[in-house]
Amino acid sequence: MSPRWEPNADIRRGRHVVYHLHAHLVFVTKYRREVFNDDMLTRCEEIMRNVCTDFGADLIEFNGEEDHVHLLVHYPPKVALSALVNSLKGVSSRYLRQEFTGRVNRFIMHGRFWSGSYFAGSCGGAPLAIVKQYIEQQKRPL
Repeated sequence: MSPRWEPNADIRRGRHVVYHLHAHLVFVTKYRREVFNDDMLTRCEEIMRNVCTDFGADLIEFNGEEDHVHLLVHYPPKVALSALVNSLKGVSSRYLRQEFTGRVNRFIMHGRFWSGSYFAGSCGGAPLAIVKQYIEQQKRPL
């Protein structure tokens, strides 16, 4: 008897796709200013969770320090990661500047909250060496 296939909750299905895409994102404040306190980090997580939901993505994990935040996002293949990032940074910047005016205006210059750059790393699944080995083993003899 063959082993029964167990569904993995992390593997999502679309109409024509099965996917398991995760990205580790890091956003840094403009000039690495130490803006965040606990209240701002809590609100930033809430805002970013809502943005992810709007994109059909899930914010799996969120944390940060005074000058940056880390996100682990599970997203569908129809979403361009750059579009998700732009929305996460834009929406959070707008809300945080509105809701924490005094604190943000002391630290942020020229109306920018986030640095223009960001880190995005793919993660999850097997290590690259294992994937490479698997693909190599799929070769058909000629």
